[in-house]
Amino acid sequence: MRKCYLCGCGEHKKREGSVRDDPSIGILECSGCGLVFLDTHKTSRKFYEQGAMHDRALTNFIENSKDPITSANFITTTERSSSDSSGGGHFEAYAQDRDSLRRFGFFKEMIRNKDVLDFGSGYGGFLSLAKQVAKSVCGIEIEQAVQEVYDRLGIRLYRDICEVSEKVDVISCFHCLEHLDDPRTTLRQFAKKLGKNGKIIIEVPNANDALLSIYKSEAFSHFTYWSAHLYLFSASTLALLARQAGLKVEFIKYIQRYPLSNHLYWLSHARPAGDKVWGEFLDNALLNSVYGDCLASIGVSDTLLGLFSLQDDDS
Repeated sequence: MRKCYLCGCGEHKKREGSVRDDPSIGILECSGCGLVFLDTHKTSRKFYEQGAMHDRALTNFIENSKDPITSANFITTTERSSSDSSGGGHFEAYAQDRDSLRRFGFFKEMIRNKDVLDFGSGYGGFLSLAKQVAKSVCGIEIEQAVQEVYDRLGIRLYRDICEVSEKVDVISCFHCLEHLDDPRTTLRQFAKKLGKNGKIIIEVPNANDALLSIYKSEAFSHFTYWSAHLYLFSASTLALLARQAGLKVEFIKYIQRYPLSNHLYWLSHARPAGDKVWGEFLDNALLNSVYGDCLASIGVSDTLLGLFSLQDDDS
């Protein structure tokens, strides 16, 4: 029987739903600490090196992008395509546009004149914005085909954190930690790369997403779990993981990435991408802000965003 990665407890319960790309994998929730995890890990480094998650998206991006990639182009295209229900634009594939802008806006002042390292940096969406204010930026991404993107962006790219020799001020890791078989060791590696007063930014899916915990959407429970997401964290299990890695928790916030239209579409049609269908007439900044705040107040937004630092010497 698989024991909990965080607390070692051998008791767990099965979660409702199934793993969308491999129903033979079980979804377990630890009875001790509440960590949600898959009973079998089938992904490998090769899976990510070969771009199995988004290879078609990368191909479309490279083929369609005829102009040099610049931060100005990124912002302009993002602002235009984020309200475009067709999801068009050269940067549709590589950036998760709204997410990159949100993250940059939230941490802009913190990374100003700092050395920034983004772990699992994907197509460089966050870094392309961060380079406007940071002292230096670099990424770690093992997908082999993204090198051309980084060459165009003029951003250093590493394949492994062990290749990074210099200390940095900020390490970000957006929706990557849940893919790692041993995230505690990775966080310890982060800590070794931090300079004095360094910070670590972590963003992960919330195991207590409202569609599972409040609305109990059966369709969503057969869609959201994925063989590449080995763990799903709550605020408490993310904090526990950080402390086990020798980190201090500065804060963990609840963030709602998907708008109200997405949730209503799941509840009425049992299908994803409702923001593409209903977003034009339903979603607006005020409504989604209030809705997101309501979900955050009870801890059921879809995303967790945490800030961590090195523990004090006397802690």
